[in-house]
Amino acid sequence: MLKKSEAISLMNALGRERLPFLFIIDFEMKAIRLFPLDKQLPETVLYDFQTNGNLNCKPKEKGVFTFRKFPMSFEAYNRAFNTVQKQIYTGNSFLTNLTFPTPVETDLTLREIYLKSSAKYKIFLENEFVCFSPETFITIKSGIISTFPMKGTIKVSSTESEKELLSDTKEIAEHHTIVDLLRNDLSMVADSINVKRLRYVERIHTHEGELLQVSSEITGKLPDDYQDHLGEIMFKLLPAGSVTGAPKQKTVAIIQEAEKSDRGYYTGVCGVFDGNNLNSAVMIRFIENHKGELRFRSGGGITFLSNARSEYKELNDKVYVPIA
Repeated sequence: MLKKSEAISLMNALGRERLPFLFIIDFEMKAIRLFPLDKQLPETVLYDFQTNGNLNCKPKEKGVFTFRKFPMSFEAYNRAFNTVQKQIYTGNSFLTNLTFPTPVETDLTLREIYLKSSAKYKIFLENEFVCFSPETFITIKSGIISTFPMKGTIKVSSTESEKELLSDTKEIAEHHTIVDLLRNDLSMVADSINVKRLRYVERIHTHEGELLQVSSEITGKLPDDYQDHLGEIMFKLLPAGSVTGAPKQKTVAIIQEAEKSDRGYYTGVCGVFDGNNLNSAVMIRFIENHKGELRFRSGGGITFLSNARSEYKELNDKVYVPIA
């Protein structure tokens, strides 16, 4: 594992030499993993990022499976929610992403969940975690950097669900706050910042039905020598704004106060540089092995318009596996 300064230096060096690598960065940026891809990855590491991934053998098909979740009490959630709202009303944050672990039980192993699930980004570390994320963090293609913040989720319950999501006052305000934050973040590393797409809807298929999620696309132009500075670019943008809040620095302190423990790799980022382009994801939709027990990490954005019951429901709706 690498420290932040070590990871920045190594990513810069590999980018300068145009050497492919896989990276996994935890939320606190304390336990960073980086794997040069000119060597074979350990069998304990699997990843599939759309056009990039390593090969593996699938296990025997497992059709019917069990998946049970044991949510925290609303009372416990509400105490943390009130902590966050107090900070928001004081003016210390406009938006805070509040997350918690939910114990789950399943007859699938973490490896089987990885192999059977469908997602834009999948990554698996043996005995540690599996992540099946729908959210792109940044991509870099031919000097254009793009980010795709995801804010706004609803479980499909009728033909009107998409309309309800897109017209929800709280969701609109939350999404625009994150778009403004990510525009500002990109301006630290790129020029010509442009919101290319605003609030488009994607469908996520799960074992409990469909979810709708709202994203935007923001782009910018990097300097010509950007590949020599991949580490600096990545870490200037961390932690990811969509899973933190605004303003970022103060909101991270609020998160620590309300959640009372490190997030670890959950809501960190993972990605791959292929020697030319970079593709990365925010590590949401995340199941971890915590002292021999499985915990699904989830959460959502809290603003002054938030309702504790609705946010509690969203936290639990996001506990799923994308096996349909």
